[in-house]
Amino acid sequence: MIHPLTYVHQDTKIGNNVKIDPFSTIHRNVEIGEGTWIGSNVTIMEGARIGKNCRIFPSSVISAIPQDLKFKGEDTVCIIGDNTTIRECVTINRGTVDRNMTKIGNNCLIMAYTHIAHDCEVGNNCIFSNNTTLAGHIIVGDCVVLAGLTAVQQFVRIGSHAFVTGGSLVRKDIPPYVKAAREPLSYMGVNSVGLKRRGYSIEKINHILDIYRILFVRGYNVSKALSIIDTEIPVSDERDEIISFVRETGRGIMKGYVRRHAAEDMP
Repeated sequence: MIHPLTYVHQDTKIGNNVKIDPFSTIHRNVEIGEGTWIGSNVTIMEGARIGKNCRIFPSSVISAIPQDLKFKGEDTVCIIGDNTTIRECVTINRGTVDRNMTKIGNNCLIMAYTHIAHDCEVGNNCIFSNNTTLAGHIIVGDCVVLAGLTAVQQFVRIGSHAFVTGGSLVRKDIPPYVKAAREPLSYMGVNSVGLKRRGYSIEKINHILDIYRILFVRGYNVSKALSIIDTEIPVSDERDEIISFVRETGRGIMKGYVRRHAAEDMP
């Protein structure tokens, strides 16, 4: 059902059982999948491709032009996957000529006041808590959780199943399966709670822990650590994913675990 006080451009493609509440605006060149609900005062701009059974809460703006001075009006899109929830006042910009799209995966929860800039690619089953901010060209894997007020610098990559604590400043790449915290952002262990929830066995989690002890805890440089992992850790999909991620990093990876000085832990 489309409320009569909603503006919908005549070229918009709308699936079955879509509900659009009053005072929302849907621009040209927009596609909305079946079963999606769009709340009041939502603005969906040119180039939006919204999947099935999404929920977009009031005052969000989807597919606005990038906040990038190099943008010259090129024909780009903003893709929202199926079953994704976008809460109040979220802004997601469409892509530039760099990647031609901004993409959010399936089954994501994007909480209130989050901003996702141009050319970002977010995987499936991600959760971004309130006021999370992603600059341009960021790649986020599947099942990533970013706690509230996390800010991510442009071109950063965050591996699948990572967890980043609230208020973090992310300037370096975060490998898959880890927890990241402190300032500067550092390795704080494997995201074992999240992995257990997603069906990973204790043996598999310990296998991942062994890899990261070599990479982050024992004090090796990255090249030496990768060499040891490659020769001493049994082959697995997780091992190969971690090695590939670290080798392909463009910005470098976050710091390893550093034990605080005793005086810093005193109240």
